[in-house]
Amino acid sequence: MVILVFSDYWHPSKSVLESGVLGLSLDDVALETRPILARSDKPVTGVMKTQPLVPPIYHASTYVLRNVEDYCDVITQGGHLYSRMGNFTSDSAECAINAVEGGAGSLLFSSGMAAVSTAVLGCVNAGDHVIAPTPLYSGTFELFKSILPRFNIEISHVESGSSVEEYKKLVKSNTKLLYTETPCNPDMSLTDIKAFAELGNSLGITTFVDGTFASPYIQRSLQFGVDISMHSCTKYVGGHSDLLAGCLTVKTPEMWQKLRHMQMMIGCVLSPHDSSLLLRGIRTLGIRMEKHCANAMKIAEFLEKHPKIERVMYPGLPSHPQHELAKSQMLGGFGGMMSFDVKGGKRAGITLVENVRIINLAVSLGGVQSLIEHTASMTHGPLIVSDEDRRAQRIGDGHIRLSVGIENADDLIRDLSQALDKVSL
Repeated sequence: MVILVFSDYWHPSKSVLESGVLGLSLDDVALETRPILARSDKPVTGVMKTQPLVPPIYHASTYVLRNVEDYCDVITQGGHLYSRMGNFTSDSAECAINAVEGGAGSLLFSSGMAAVSTAVLGCVNAGDHVIAPTPLYSGTFELFKSILPRFNIEISHVESGSSVEEYKKLVKSNTKLLYTETPCNPDMSLTDIKAFAELGNSLGITTFVDGTFASPYIQRSLQFGVDISMHSCTKYVGGHSDLLAGCLTVKTPEMWQKLRHMQMMIGCVLSPHDSSLLLRGIRTLGIRMEKHCANAMKIAEFLEKHPKIERVMYPGLPSHPQHELAKSQMLGGFGGMMSFDVKGGKRAGITLVENVRIINLAVSLGGVQSLIEHTASMTHGPLIVSDEDRRAQRIGDGHIRLSVGIENADDLIRDLSQALDKVSL
């Protein structure tokens, strides 16, 4: 017997570009125009001839029905009943993200980790096997290391930046998910997204790419054939360090329905207020990313020539071991993220990050303000991962992660220079 659930009836929200309301399609406008035009094609209730330029924030948790039949109509035909199951403000932000990603539909979550956890749990069952890279974002690493094994889900790791042949070597009969980050957090190594997707498709295994470090403006993983593209919207998509959010964009409506159902059951939806902030952020994503990329390239070139810097990992530098791959799949620039190793180890790295004046010592990334961290003490430090796990992830004692903002690039370079002057070797 087949048991239907709510989400079997539901379909992703459509924007006015996708449904033809404006007489235009996504292909008729440039990438940076899409999120600005891509409002939901659902009219605002009670508005006849005009609609607000900015979608309103619908704080309502529940919606009043005229009769019982309306309830059934909403379930089977679309609409809103209860905000855990959908909200007009969130629909609008999902439409804008999907217009950039070019998927079958998007889903918004209360954080990036909520998006990751929901997608993984939606794709695997007890007894299944997942292959993921190392290093990884520390939250994802902890999910794979400590949480999923409790549910009899097996995890195998490949070295980040490896050929997809390394994934293929680990595939088993129970492998259900191939997972990767590209660029990788924090060492900036890359995965060949097209080859990764082709491997999964050839074996009937779901493929998942976390592209947070790149942003969907410069790396659109679905265009290379992957099944699920994820971004922590707390970072570049929101862009202003004032919200927590995550998104999943998927290749097929069937995957959207499956993950929507899992999201409803777990309950990790984004609030209407944060959805409104996120929509505002994504509308300026294109112009922000152009500045992030330009600044980062200039700073990476400066650091690479500095005598106190041992190594710089930035995909835009010809010295990056996967620079040619970056040029083929990071299509709007090389992003605002980089990592580098300061000569002198831990003490030197801490001295640097504690002496910047314009750049902020903080975790997270992707906002308009530049942020810097000593990785081995902070996001991948002893309070988060063991020294053994950190070193296994190729994160050295002097490792620095830098999220380049949109300030004046010369100001940022002067700030790094004066801080590096205080480093004793």
